[in-house]
Amino acid sequence: MSFDDDLNACAALVERGDPLRFRAAMAAPVAARRLLFPLYAFNFEVARAPWLTKESMIAEMRLQWWRDICTQIAQGEAVRRHEVATPLAKAVTSEDAALLDELVAARRWDIYRDPFEDTAHLERYIDQTSGNLTWVAVRRLGAANEAVVRDAAYAAGIAGWLKAIPELEAAGRIPLLDGTADGLRDLAGGALKRLEKARTRRGAVSRAAAVGLLHIGAAAPVLRAAIADPRRVALDTLPDPVQVDRLRIGWRALTGRW
Repeated sequence: MSFDDDLNACAALVERGDPLRFRAAMAAPVAARRLLFPLYAFNFEVARAPWLTKESMIAEMRLQWWRDICTQIAQGEAVRRHEVATPLAKAVTSEDAALLDELVAARRWDIYRDPFEDTAHLERYIDQTSGNLTWVAVRRLGAANEAVVRDAAYAAGIAGWLKAIPELEAAGRIPLLDGTADGLRDLAGGALKRLEKARTRRGAVSRAAAVGLLHIGAAAPVLRAAIADPRRVALDTLPDPVQVDRLRIGWRALTGRW
């Protein structure tokens, strides 16, 4: 099954900007990649938009461009020609587009230097970014329980967040409500519990849909390392999920045990 230029461009973007999800997509059936590559490329473009400029208004405009794309898809309109937006519009539904619009809106936090309001705000940010992205992927691929998927996606989101802490702080952001050792253990521990809970209900996610969760397995070693030694967060020595996952993702793809 051949890819057109847009899908190849999406794959190249994901390979460069999100190697963990790229490897997960490459472990998926070829047909699933027609969804995963545009979706993951969209996520990469949105995630980096706030960081391409120091001008908050320009960053807002970049995110608004993607919100407009989501609105066009949600309303069944033809999207403007773009190597990511065009294949994305073919891969997702109007309901999916509404979830992706929430994802883009949540990324406005990345533009500014305000801390999260409270724990609920941080959890909502992770759910609207990692959770919405993963749920759209999974629901397009097959039958699945949304709560199970969102628990797993939350764990992956927190693992990625912990890995990003040094870079976020260097950029002047305030990514943690409680940066103490106990606070980090609580954050990582809560995420690991949600992952373990989701894994006890693997049967609620069909084999076809589980392809959208192949990247999740790399979260556990990161979370466990943060719990064992919270200092590794600030030292930027948490395990590299891409390297940790290198030998395991093929096994998970064969067994479906994300």
